[in-house]
Amino acid sequence: MALLRAREAVMAKFRPTLRDHGLTEQQWRVLRALNASKVPLRAGELSEQTFISMPSLSRLLKTLEARDAIQRHALHEDLRAAQLSISRGGKALVAIIGPLSEASYAEIAALIGDQELSELERLLTHVVTRLNCGR
Repeated sequence: MALLRAREAVMAKFRPTLRDHGLTEQQWRVLRALNASKVPLRAGELSEQTFISMPSLSRLLKTLEARDAIQRHALHEDLRAAQLSISRGGKALVAIIGPLSEASYAEIAALIGDQELSELERLLTHVVTRLNCGR
């Protein structure tokens, strides 16, 4: 419960900006992942990078594609599969929201402190490592 409360407290800093631009948290994660990637990604890769389940991701992709924020490209070797990339419209959204998001990160860092954030990241990495050790 403490992890969920912390997540909600952090996301409360980001939601107003995303809402102002008509995006959900998950849509923003997809745009950030595609923007950071040097190559188009398959849906499975995107799902792993964004921690969004495939059924949810499929719905998000349709919405982002209708909004012209992403592009879907058929694979020549498997016409049933597709690769995804960010479009010009998606890049424009990232260019607008990115600096606002960074300002929210900076605000969080100022409130919590660099040392505490580093320790938190170390502890969370430790938890993930320990819990995923059997996988």
